[in-house]
Amino acid sequence: MINTFLMLLLLPAVQTQVVENLTVLDKGSSSGPHWIDWNDPGLMLVHHLNDLTRACLHSREVEISKLESAEAWKNRQAKVRRTLDQILGPWPDRTPLNARVTGVLQKDGYRVEKIVFESMDNFHVTGALFIPEGHSGRGPAILNVIGHSTQAFRRDIYQNVILNLVHKGFVVFTIDPLGQGERLQYFDPEKRKSIVGSSTKEHSHAGVQCFLTGRSLARYFTWDCMRAIDYLVSRPEVDPNRIGATGLSGGGTQSSYVGAVDPRVAAVAPTGFITSISRLLGSIGPQDAEQVFYHGPLLGIDHADLLEVRAPKPTLQVTTTRDFFSIQGARETAAEVRQAFKILGHPEHFDQVEDDFEHGFTKKNNEATYAFFQKFLNLPGSAQETTYPYLTEQELTITRTGQVSTSLQSETVFSINRVEARPLLKKLQDNRQKLTQHLPQAVLEAERLSGFRKPESATAPVFQGQYQREGYCVEKWGLPGEGKTVIPTLVFTPDEPAARPAIIYAYGDGKTTDAEVGGTIEALVRSGYVVAAPDLLGYGETKYKFKQGHSPVQPFFNALMSGRSVAGINAGDAVRVLKFLQQRDDVKPDEIGAVAFGDVGPAMLHATAFEQQIQWLVLAESLLDYQSIVMHPHYDVNANSLVAGALLGYDLPDLLASIAPRRVAVLQPKTHLRTAATRDEITSSLDFAEQHARDRLRVETQEIELKQLIEWCTQQ
Repeated sequence: MINTFLMLLLLPAVQTQVVENLTVLDKGSSSGPHWIDWNDPGLMLVHHLNDLTRACLHSREVEISKLESAEAWKNRQAKVRRTLDQILGPWPDRTPLNARVTGVLQKDGYRVEKIVFESMDNFHVTGALFIPEGHSGRGPAILNVIGHSTQAFRRDIYQNVILNLVHKGFVVFTIDPLGQGERLQYFDPEKRKSIVGSSTKEHSHAGVQCFLTGRSLARYFTWDCMRAIDYLVSRPEVDPNRIGATGLSGGGTQSSYVGAVDPRVAAVAPTGFITSISRLLGSIGPQDAEQVFYHGPLLGIDHADLLEVRAPKPTLQVTTTRDFFSIQGARETAAEVRQAFKILGHPEHFDQVEDDFEHGFTKKNNEATYAFFQKFLNLPGSAQETTYPYLTEQELTITRTGQVSTSLQSETVFSINRVEARPLLKKLQDNRQKLTQHLPQAVLEAERLSGFRKPESATAPVFQGQYQREGYCVEKWGLPGEGKTVIPTLVFTPDEPAARPAIIYAYGDGKTTDAEVGGTIEALVRSGYVVAAPDLLGYGETKYKFKQGHSPVQPFFNALMSGRSVAGINAGDAVRVLKFLQQRDDVKPDEIGAVAFGDVGPAMLHATAFEQQIQWLVLAESLLDYQSIVMHPHYDVNANSLVAGALLGYDLPDLLASIAPRRVAVLQPKTHLRTAATRDEITSSLDFAEQHARDRLRVETQEIELKQLIEWCTQQ
């Protein structure tokens, strides 16, 4: 037995094949370490964006804490009104409503008039006006706005509130929000449904197009409500001094907006929306586009401002304890708002009610809402909720076909935003006639609008180990990114010691895409390059894993609230990778170029335009421009590659042109639909850049070896 054991010890060790784990921010596998600090890389982007927005909100909190007099609060209110006008504006002209009644329903205790009006020229709003039976003279009216339901006001839970209000003597006007009911913005007449999906998807699809031009989709929702009030005050049944507004969820959003900006709203009761932005970020994150203000927190706006700006006008905040809109945020907001009403002399004009329920209406909250309007709009009576027969969807169909797009050939948010974008694009075209003046300014605008921050000295990178391959080594690094973030990076370096040219190699599908043995990166290393392959924030290991109900545009929305963009942050991180390479002994610091594939292309383009030490750039299958997203109704892009407000000062082709005399190769650029751009599309977008850069910009529409393009880029 002993002899056998000794013999086993003397046998040569068997060489086991190494299984490479190229994950850097490892959660603890058998082939990697356990990292407590980096244990949830998919949320790294979200946490960083939350920190940026909360920093903006902290400045607001400091300002609020110093408001101790009525005069100080009034000054704050005036500031908030100006800021809301800036965020939601420019307001359209008050064009004729051209309101008309398309039908009348006579019901037990009330009648319904089916209404269509135009909040802007040929921009139609469908609604229903409920008038109590026997109503005479001018009485109080309620604008009832609707949450995210395909049926809009035709859904039973909304009808319940409407019917109770009308039976209590209120005139009630309810309208279809954008993207809901009879106002689908991307309606397919053959399939009779939205091409882009649910109401929230309709909102966010249109919202991205608006944000690219520096506008908030909230403007359209709020303006529709303001014009609905214009219609109400035109009616002989309505007392213009006794108008209220209420709504649940998305209706809570709309009622809080119109209550904040329209002084004719005497009493408002938003339901199931008001919380605080900080608590929102820490729970479900930013929601669809109309609930996101362009630069809102950067400009010092939080949910509380929507109520405080009204003080001391009667305001009721209606909440539920298990709502996905944080009850803690709702309570904290209510405490702040209550203080404003107290200092302004009418603490009794604000209240918060809550019930133990999920997101939605409750009998208790509804009865509190009825009582609130009865008191402050001077219509005494019982607040008890009663069940009434509901109307059918067919009865409440307003237009001939059930959609304004097919019945009335109505304008859409897209078509209006496209018209408003044209002067911005014309200005860009005009500026391009004087490129020597325009391009430096365009780069400055890109830095400002993208929220790019030039990297400063950072903490040391963390080496994570390496794998030896034939002729070269694969190093794993955690490079310090912006804030508390980490850039997981693979560095491929030849075995023979020497200072070599280097490549930053970023891939939208992640750093391991071309990292396999025998792959593209290996070929570059064997050609004499050191290659650094990072996962920029939001890609690869740090890609946000969207949960059910969460939208892939959330990081884009989160970033723009604080005046930043994921693309701009990634541009800064690309420069950090450059600086890391420049500090290595095996890299020639003045011979570093970049390659970017897919969705990270715009970020790398920004980085190269901002940082002169990136000597050349290859963009493969990258988005051609931003303007095509605004000029076409349908698009398919990764919102992380976009910059809100970009078209106010530049577009991607301007950055391409600015890089000359450094070389740029563009391989098979992509359109707004992720399709390969045709030569005509490329010429339309890049003609001025190609003329300016001449032999320094190369565009290839056919497949070509990356190595060949790099050789062209590195020519003297």
